Order: sequence, then structure tokens, then C-alpha cells
Amino acid sequence: MHSIETINLTHRFSGNEAALSSVNLQVIENTIYGFLGPNGAGKTTTLKLILGLLRKQHGEILVFGKPFTNDRVATLRKIGSLIESPSIYGHLSATENLKILQKVYDCPSRRIGEVLELVDLARTRNKKAQQFSLGMKQRLSIAIALLHNPSLLILDEPTNGLDPNGIQEIRELLQSLNRNHGITILISSHLLFEIEKFVTHIGIINKGKLLFQGTLAELISKRQQNSYVVFETSNDSRAAQIISEFSPLAQIDSRVAVPLLDKEKIALINQRLVQSDIDVYQISKIENDLERIFFDVIAE
Repeated sequence: MHSIETINLTHRFSGNEAALSSVNLQVIENTIYGFLGPNGAGKTTTLKLILGLLRKQHGEILVFGKPFTNDRVATLRKIGSLIESPSIYGHLSATENLKILQKVYDCPSRRIGEVLELVDLARTRNKKAQQFSLGMKQRLSIAIALLHNPSLLILDEPTNGLDPNGIQEIRELLQSLNRNHGITILISSHLLFEIEKFVTHIGIINKGKLLFQGTLAELISKRQQNSYVVFETSNDSRAAQIISEFSPLAQIDSRVAVPLLDKEKIALINQRLVQSDIDVYQISKIENDLERIFFDVIAE
């Protein structure tokens, strides 16, 4: 089942170029979906439309398998969200911030202690929020989003501006929420390396168009499609003739390269080169990392 599904979601601001163009997002239940794209790609616009913070213009939005507009209030009771900057009162403590929302959500007061434990703020519950680090403020905002015990969490760049330690804390928190509490998470980011370590599915958006959607494994498989074995020799032109008998050639910075081969074939090529009186200085492998793949998808 899809926790979120958009069908041909399109949106324009003041008649300008489409901010979103036929976006078909599919967030499967009990997954962590990383929604990736450069700044201004359409991530926040998509999330605001899903939450009803922007009026839908064209397309359909299904949440928990039902049109969002059918029962907006009941649907929002099952969703926790953090869009753009944390909304907390700096002169109040973590507990006091949560008490305000606990009354709004009409949820049991015990939830305050539970969510503070979940986000590891129980020991600083009485500290003023203005004295919190940015990472602590982000965790408090996530605690607020979890207060009414939602089954879906929507987070817009929650690691933005955090140091590596803060990013790791948020990552471990979200993994725990998904794994131990069954919460589906949709998280946006403009940096793949920040979230590739814990997401299960990825959507890549740029200029309002969804360019890729699938599992992390499917994105990683693109790495193999752009991986090469490179041979550096004393006679590259002659080496190219010999190597071409084994595999189609590719040009990598004027060096002789072929698409990724198994080690037995690499050994056989090396043997043939040596037998042909060609010195082999180095055999190396070039692989695209996930960040390079991300930029390649956007460039395409």
C-alpha cells in the first residue's frame, strides 16, 4: 500500500513556468523515502501540496489510499510534519512547548515524556529552547511532529545546517522510528550523501520533474552501468587493438578503458599485453559513486 501517491501533480506560481510538472510520487508504507533535488527543484512545493498548505491546481493526491480532500482533518491526524524551519518558542522549555501542542492535538499528557525519550531530550526537558543547539531544536521539532502518534512523518530538509554529529543523530532517530515504531518517513534533502545511509527508496526531482524513482538498490545498480577498467601501458594504441578483441573500448582521459569485466578476463588481457611486449603500468577501476550518479541523473 502507498502511504502517499500523487498522480500528474502539476503546480504553477503566478502563471510562470511550472514549479511541478506531472509528478507521480509513490511512497510505500513502512519505508524511508528520500526525496532529493537541488534547491528550488520543487521538493518543498510537493510536500506543501501533500499537506494541504498549498491549494492543489492539477492532479490527484492520495494519502493512505484515499483522496486527501475527502477527509482532510482525519488524514492530518495521522501525519506528523516539519516543513522548513522548526516552529518552537525559544522562551519555553521543551516540555512547555510540547504542552501547548498536546492540548491542540488533545492527546494524553504521557505522550510528552514518551516523545522526549524518543528524541533523546528527556534529560533537558526543562531547559529553555533558545539555549538548544540546532540539532536539539530539530529533534524537539520532530518530537512535536510525533506528539499525536502519527503513522506518517514528512520532513523537509531536517538535517539542513547540522554538523556531521547532528546529521548522524537525526539519521539514527529516523531509522529507529521506522524500524521500531513502523512509521513511514518522507524526507527531503538536496544532498544525497546525508541520507543515502538510511533511506530505502529514492525520488530525484529537478526543475519540477521527477527524474528517478525506485529503491536505493536500483539507484546503486546505475553505478555498475558506468564503471570501467582502465589500462595504462607503454603503447596504448597497440594495447587498444588487443583489448578490443575482448570488449568494446571506452575513452577515459585518453587512457584505454573498457566496461567493467570479471577478474579472470582482466588477467587474460594483462597476459596478452605482456606477451605482446607491452609494459602494463597500472590496471585500475573507475566507479561512479552515488553522488556522481545523482548529478548525472539531474544533468540528463
